[in-house]
Amino acid sequence: MGEVMRVSVSVVINANGFNLQHKPCSPTSSNRKIGFRLSQKCLVSMWLPNLWLPNLLLPRKAKSLTLRNMVAGVQSGLVCEEEEEDKLIRNRGYGDDAAFVKQKLPPWGELEFDKDLDVEPEVVIQPKSNLNRKATLNVDRVGYLEEMDEETLSKRILVLSRTNKTRSALELFTSMELSGLLPNLHACNSLLSCLLRNGLLDDGLRVFEFLKRKKLTTGHSYSLVLKAVSVVEGCDSAIEMFLAMEEESEARDAFDTIVYNTMISICGKVKNWRETERLWRRIKDNDHAGTRVTYCLLVSIFVRCGQHELALDAYDEMIQNNFEPGDDTMHAIIGACSKDGKWDIALNIFDNMLNSGLKPNPVAFNALINSLGKAGEVELAFKVYNIMKSLGHSPDTYTWNALLGALYRANRHGEALKLYESIKTSQGSQLNSHLYNTALMSCSKLGLWDKALKLLWQLEASGQSVSTASYNLVIGACERARKPEVALQVYEHMVHQKCTADTFTYLSLIRGCIWGSLWDEVEEILNCAAPDASLYNAVIHGMCLRGKTELAKKLYTKMRESGLQPDGKTRAMMLQNLQRRKKKPQPSRYKTSNKFAYYRR
Repeated sequence: MGEVMRVSVSVVINANGFNLQHKPCSPTSSNRKIGFRLSQKCLVSMWLPNLWLPNLLLPRKAKSLTLRNMVAGVQSGLVCEEEEEDKLIRNRGYGDDAAFVKQKLPPWGELEFDKDLDVEPEVVIQPKSNLNRKATLNVDRVGYLEEMDEETLSKRILVLSRTNKTRSALELFTSMELSGLLPNLHACNSLLSCLLRNGLLDDGLRVFEFLKRKKLTTGHSYSLVLKAVSVVEGCDSAIEMFLAMEEESEARDAFDTIVYNTMISICGKVKNWRETERLWRRIKDNDHAGTRVTYCLLVSIFVRCGQHELALDAYDEMIQNNFEPGDDTMHAIIGACSKDGKWDIALNIFDNMLNSGLKPNPVAFNALINSLGKAGEVELAFKVYNIMKSLGHSPDTYTWNALLGALYRANRHGEALKLYESIKTSQGSQLNSHLYNTALMSCSKLGLWDKALKLLWQLEASGQSVSTASYNLVIGACERARKPEVALQVYEHMVHQKCTADTFTYLSLIRGCIWGSLWDEVEEILNCAAPDASLYNAVIHGMCLRGKTELAKKLYTKMRESGLQPDGKTRAMMLQNLQRRKKKPQPSRYKTSNKFAYYRR
């Protein structure tokens, strides 16, 4: 076999790091406790097994190895026990050097060798990013690698990363680095993913910087880092990092569609549609092809940001590239078209969904019905409603409100009231204030004051809040039916319910009272309401039309004294109806001669 050499290692910690020196000894135990005397009263202990080291001697000129911020462990294999590492971390300082030992340092820093060494190993350097990191894994020792095959060690890193052994995987990665070995790309990306998903962003960025220096980065590497930064530091920080990466030609060349999809998703979280649009254009400029995921993200983000034109452009490009849109994409486009009044496009997409065997959701049905109703396409709206029922969807309050609104806009008020009665009979629990108000609007148009009163009492009995608009609709129905006394009673009830009247309330009451010749009530309403030029103008118009010019004159004078400005129509009426003053006859400029008196006889 060979003679077993018994070795010891001395470690000297100073301000620059610690020195590693080889020194033979002959202890009796198989495992030896090696003591290290420190130049500044700091002691570090290590255990060293018997090593088979034939012809392994450090050159005399290179026997001093300096590593900053590291604790070295010379091992026959890789030892990753967490307990031993915790013991090494809990070193106690003596004297003035206690603060130095307790100082929080990066997991690895710069590695310095004496100038006499022929080879200078490379290590992971500090990332240049100035982001605040929240988590760091303190890897404070490296191991002597008995296995030197890069593929074998890369497989070990891969296994440790997949099992979330972050400390062990990072120690093995660091040991390979110090030994001048290079893990393969798969292992590095797996380690990067392991660190980032465990919240170790600082360590992950160090590994990422190593990949950049070795020119091993791929689109997957950039996607992992950008996504992790967005989670830990926020989406704005990830966008800033991406913009900085775009300025580097090597990074820009490594970007693929996956990286752009990642950034588009990040921008969507903060509703940054401008950056999303720019990324979309960059995909084309860099000769990349968008995927189905790309277009689905674009449509969703643009719709949520209210950029419906961009959403339609993305959808059209998606169809042109022969990508099949999903349910969510079609629903979003239907909603966008409905809001913009493009009911024909929405209806076309709706038909495509049905022809493809897809089942639109109730939200898409409601949006399409509402869009058709606003466009006056009542028949199509009810056709879509019938399809909705045939597919097993139950109409909700939004469905009923869209249908009632469609009938009201088409001036089919009688049918709207019939539909309301059917809703009340079949699904009375779905009645809300919006449905009540839509029915009241139809009553107001038809002058059905008794029906309006009945609906008002039902609304109050349901326990729902009754708004000023609801009372205004009932008063408006009474005005149209020439029932000013009933309108005044509704107003008194409104005040009793502590509901504040507005300008529309007083205008409706004034018009009703004028046509009912209730002049005292008109004056009382003006006294109760706050000074408002529109109220005075309405009263003066009504008085002039009813022939009450004297009352109109007095009210006009009062209006001007109150500092209110009449409108042009009021001034014209007052000029037309005011009685002109009679002018006195003026003497003739020429005196009649008496000689013409004879002829006058």
